[in-house]
Amino acid sequence: MERLRDLYLKEVIPALTKQFNYRNVMEVPKLEKIVVNMGLGKAIQNIKILDSAVEDLSKIVGQRPVIKKARKSIATFKLREGMSIGCAVTLRKQRMYEFFDRLVNVAIPRIRDFRGISQKSFDGMGNFSMGIKEQYIFPEIDYDKVEHVLGMNIAIVTTAKTDDEARELLRLMGVPFRN
Repeated sequence: MERLRDLYLKEVIPALTKQFNYRNVMEVPKLEKIVVNMGLGKAIQNIKILDSAVEDLSKIVGQRPVIKKARKSIATFKLREGMSIGCAVTLRKQRMYEFFDRLVNVAIPRIRDFRGISQKSFDGMGNFSMGIKEQYIFPEIDYDKVEHVLGMNIAIVTTAKTDDEARELLRLMGVPFRN
């Protein structure tokens, strides 16, 4: 975490201040939280998928995820209110920086046929979302022990007011965007 924090303090803050003409250091955008979510529709038929997803996600992020339950019953999908259908974890402060560092420097380069992350995934308020199709791009997951290939959604919430500010913040922090 110290490496990423030093990068933010020594390089990112001066670069963003110069580019966007901030008058105060407190105006400079920063990472607020990272939310990692695994939606598991298959868990309706096989509850063991949920157990393996919780175990994998806790290995990846270093924090136990919360099991999400269905809010409404949907007969078409054989889903009943209260059934477990996913897991999610919210990372802040030190764990957030550690996960972000591993995501950018270790996991993303291990994606097959990787050409860069799309810049179209910003929400207009300075937040960025991305999806990962396989959980085994993270080094914590043993490829031989993976029973089910599971994807995850990662939402990076920043204090930036516009997408351009957030894009530049993430680019300076090391996120490899597609040109």
